[in-house]
Amino acid sequence: MNESRKHQVSLRGASAKEITRDALLAKVNQERELRNYTRRANAAVLLIQRSWRRHHATKTVALRLRLEWETMMSTRVGDLTRMQISSEILRPFLFFVNYLSIRCGKIGARDRDLMISCFSVVLESMNSKDAHQNFCSMAVGSTEERGIWFYQAKKLISICMFILSLFDYSHQVVQDVVLTSIAMRLAVLLTEPKGWNCIASNDRKDANAAVKNLVQFIGGKRSGLYNCIRKFICKLEAPLSSQDVSSCQTDDRFLIVASAITLSLRPFHVTNMDIDDNRMMESAVEQFCVSLLTIPWFPQRLSAILVPALRHQSVISPCLRMLLISKEKVLKEISEIDQLEMASNSNMMPGVSWVLANTVYLATVSDISVLDSGKFTAGVDCVTYLRVVILLAENLLASLEKYPRITTQNDEIQVDNDTSADFFLRWGETTCGFSKLSYMDIFRPVYQQGHLNKLLDLEKDGSVCGTDNLPSGNQQYSRKCELLDIAYYYSCMLQLFSTLNPVLKSLPILNMLSFTPGFLFSLWGELEKSLFPRKDHITSSRILYANTVSGERSDGLFNRKQKKFVRDTGNKWVSVLHKFTGKSLSETDSVDLVNGHFNFTPIEEHPSDEWDIELLRQGPEGISKDLSCLLHLFCSSYSHLLLVLDDTEFYDKQVPFTLEQQQKVASSLNTLVYNSLSRNVSSRYRPLVSSAVRCLHLLYERDCRHQFCPPALWHSPGKSNRLPIAVAARTHEVFLAADGPPSLCMGSVITTMPHVFPFEERVRMFREFISMDKESRRLAGEVILPGSRSIEIVIRRGHIFEDGLRQLNSLGSRLKSAIHVSFVSESGLPEAGLDYGGLSKEFLTDISKEAFSPEYGLFSQTSTSDRLLIPNTTARFLDNGIQMIEFLGRIVGKALYEGILLDFCFSHVFVQKLLGRYSFLDELSTLDPELYKNLIYVKHYDGDARELSLDFTVTEESLGKRHVIELKPGGKDIYLTNENKLQYVHAMADYKLNRQVLPFSNAFYRGLTDLISPSWLKLFNASEFNQLLSGGDHDIDVDDLRKNTQYTGGYSEGSRTVKLFWEVFAGFEPRERCMLLKFVTSCSRAPLLGFKHLQPAFTIHKLQENSMHLIKCIPLTCEKMFMFPPYWGLYLVTKGVKMCGLGWAGAGLSHEELVVQVACDVPLWASFGGQDVDRLPSASTCYNTLKLPTYKRPSTLRAKLLYAINSNAGFELS
Repeated sequence: MNESRKHQVSLRGASAKEITRDALLAKVNQERELRNYTRRANAAVLLIQRSWRRHHATKTVALRLRLEWETMMSTRVGDLTRMQISSEILRPFLFFVNYLSIRCGKIGARDRDLMISCFSVVLESMNSKDAHQNFCSMAVGSTEERGIWFYQAKKLISICMFILSLFDYSHQVVQDVVLTSIAMRLAVLLTEPKGWNCIASNDRKDANAAVKNLVQFIGGKRSGLYNCIRKFICKLEAPLSSQDVSSCQTDDRFLIVASAITLSLRPFHVTNMDIDDNRMMESAVEQFCVSLLTIPWFPQRLSAILVPALRHQSVISPCLRMLLISKEKVLKEISEIDQLEMASNSNMMPGVSWVLANTVYLATVSDISVLDSGKFTAGVDCVTYLRVVILLAENLLASLEKYPRITTQNDEIQVDNDTSADFFLRWGETTCGFSKLSYMDIFRPVYQQGHLNKLLDLEKDGSVCGTDNLPSGNQQYSRKCELLDIAYYYSCMLQLFSTLNPVLKSLPILNMLSFTPGFLFSLWGELEKSLFPRKDHITSSRILYANTVSGERSDGLFNRKQKKFVRDTGNKWVSVLHKFTGKSLSETDSVDLVNGHFNFTPIEEHPSDEWDIELLRQGPEGISKDLSCLLHLFCSSYSHLLLVLDDTEFYDKQVPFTLEQQQKVASSLNTLVYNSLSRNVSSRYRPLVSSAVRCLHLLYERDCRHQFCPPALWHSPGKSNRLPIAVAARTHEVFLAADGPPSLCMGSVITTMPHVFPFEERVRMFREFISMDKESRRLAGEVILPGSRSIEIVIRRGHIFEDGLRQLNSLGSRLKSAIHVSFVSESGLPEAGLDYGGLSKEFLTDISKEAFSPEYGLFSQTSTSDRLLIPNTTARFLDNGIQMIEFLGRIVGKALYEGILLDFCFSHVFVQKLLGRYSFLDELSTLDPELYKNLIYVKHYDGDARELSLDFTVTEESLGKRHVIELKPGGKDIYLTNENKLQYVHAMADYKLNRQVLPFSNAFYRGLTDLISPSWLKLFNASEFNQLLSGGDHDIDVDDLRKNTQYTGGYSEGSRTVKLFWEVFAGFEPRERCMLLKFVTSCSRAPLLGFKHLQPAFTIHKLQENSMHLIKCIPLTCEKMFMFPPYWGLYLVTKGVKMCGLGWAGAGLSHEELVVQVACDVPLWASFGGQDVDRLPSASTCYNTLKLPTYKRPSTLRAKLLYAINSNAGFELS
């Protein structure tokens, strides 16, 4: 058989078309499916027809019944019995109302009137004392009557709730108000057996049982009671007191709201009856939490008279227990509600946020008009409350991580898709119709000190809480209050406030935590047990701290700070300054602080491993969640306290911790932060790492100012695994160049905590950054060496700064290129010669020396002994004063970029601004000790501060004019008093340390960062920046200088004079060695990385006895030589020049710049009767060259060197 026909089937013999078996099966299946579909379609048509006929018939019956019922109600006379009410009134009414109104989801005007009539009849019956006429008497009648009553009561309550859900008071339709008020009265009366006048005392138990069954129904999901109440309350805008409505409407409105709340609380109070059954209320409590506590501004929408009912122990305690025990189920249902509501409005706030806010509001005294509003509602189980708030807050924080940047107005969230911004919710001022109220205002009780003290008292008491009324099998949820619970609670609050509070952030919480006596010490005690388990804890410090806090702070510092914050929470910086206030300092302590004397034990060196805390070597991922929480709360609170803790308290009084404990704190944070950054931990640890970084920075900056930790402590975490300098530098650059939000990695170690690298390594890293920058510029086609693409400038000797400003200031970052300098003499003629780098150095050195001189007016010196430089405040009155300071920033940046040392240092306050850091009161002693003493005097003035006749202004005199500057708006009208003197002290310090210098530091910063990246600057603290600029402040390393010295003119390392020089140099005093270095290089300090990095290299040049000799004074133009005939003496030289008609100026040189080389066979000074050995050494500072005659005796060499360097002169001595 043909292979192609083997699998074919004939349907009708040989004449029919044959198809394959698979095609046949497919065709059969298709026909079968078509028949099934036709069968289902026919069945559906029949079902629709039956449903429609049933609907039509039912609707016809309902319409007929409504008409008959309406006729009956209009013609009835006399009183009705309870059975008549049930059978003739309620039975048809429930039928047609359910079909014509409830199923349609609306109430027509006709049905509304009928409902009012029906409800009026039932209410009239329920007020009757005749059991035969009272509808509720059926609840205690026969079994059949009880069944009928229960069914009809359920239907009536369902209709009442349906009416309530549709009611919108804003429309103010009178008939709707009447209907809703009557319906709510009926629903309340049906569930309150005490209002049934016909019930005899012996039937009271049966009535309670009937109502209990009815309450069980309304408390379940099927009744829909809580959903209807939710719909109604969500439409409320304001309490009735703020609405402009009539008295009648107000009464009706209050009745409706009160009835709705009463019905919602019925299941909570059913156990007060004779029947005791807790299980029946679980469903109701669950629905109350899910449906009502998720309503935005739920308590605030109600009249104040109704809120206590929600705060009652019988209501709030079951809700707390339900949220704790059934948390998974409740949170799941809340999430389902969110999904349903967000389907219509995607910007709605998550429901768990309102459960949290409403729970805090109801469980605490939240009236913002009450000063101490932090106490708990009577009967609230604080331990259960703590755990519920922690649960809800953690759930909310987890949900917030999924949101992009969000802002809110009213109760809706506005989403901003700018993912480059920080992930936070900016919940601005919201309103629920009666006043502007921020979401975070609801949490006001949380940051009251009484709130925390209550929790601490529970922790100290140690009693087990939370056992009352717990269902059986759930006793594991009860335990005593522990410090860890409080830590979790406030750790969550800190994160919430930081995320949701757009203005103050977590400042209110931190104010309270930082100044609560003993709290920080307790936190550190728990941490110390875990981090230093083998160490004996210092118990004496606990006594010291307790006494100090109790005697000096409890009644003074903390109370005053708290009152200050309550009076002014609107301004962040004012609040920060208020936190400074109230520290007890004697005048003796103040003087000691100014003089820099502190009475504490000298620092002892410890092995580095001791400072590398083992438990923290894995970062946050290596510690438990409990320890992580304690660390987060401690770091946040202590960093806040460190802002206001002055040096006397920190070093002398040693509060809140001893210096030994401070070292432990510093080492713990140092280890934690380093391993967090180097291990690239998960983003969920960001709050902990951020707070630890902030606290670590404050401790390190304080240590930089007055050392209390050994250097090994700061270096210890990275001692064993620090990256090589080149690798670390490149990693850092990659980290900064990366797109997207910053991650935690080794690159951020250099950015965040560069102090783990020793200073010398950071200097090498700085030079590596510059080398990388130069290489990238070279690859980009920019020339950085002298050549055709270099910057050529012409500088007049008498106008160095003006010419430099005019030619270089507009270059910006192009100033990184090489500078080719051509000098013009004072006579106006160009100086001959080539610039191979020496003239550039001379230019930078000279322009810096001139511009930073106090006589120039741009910078002045501090009144301290070290005479550091700081911008002169009068510079702003000079023409282009700010522009000139910006140019000086570029000059300093150029010197740093080229590795040229400048022989001056800046004030630490000024450098702090360049590094982007804020300065506080104690730093004023380094700027103006006299003002600091005066402010401390004002701060501790015991008399009436008005006697000092001060106001909130400062007077400055410049250019003969006096300028009055207000320290705060309206300051000239605010006089100093005992109440505001602390504000005055810190406002004055803030002005002197921050506001006054800010315009100049900003200008200088702009110029400096044109050449030096800000990230490079942040490798150093203020003191290290000055060392980077001007070199090390230590003695000269003779061996290093000798190793990196070059010799020219015939000298070598083995020359006799050279050996004598090094012998004499080594015997100099450190001060003399620095003076010699300044004589040769113009800077008295050595390069930070050693003389290997001195550019140009240190050189000793031999002055030949029978060759050219120098007869010139400094400053020297190194490349300029003027030749004379060898037979001329000095007189003939001078006369010869004049004979040529040139003179000094005619030769192109000024008298101060002339360098003359005279060739002769005998020493020049010999013509005047001198000896060669009497010649003095000279220097060429632009080439770092010492020109040394060939001395034979060390005593002569020493004497000549000392004479030369102490004369502060150079070539004129040769």
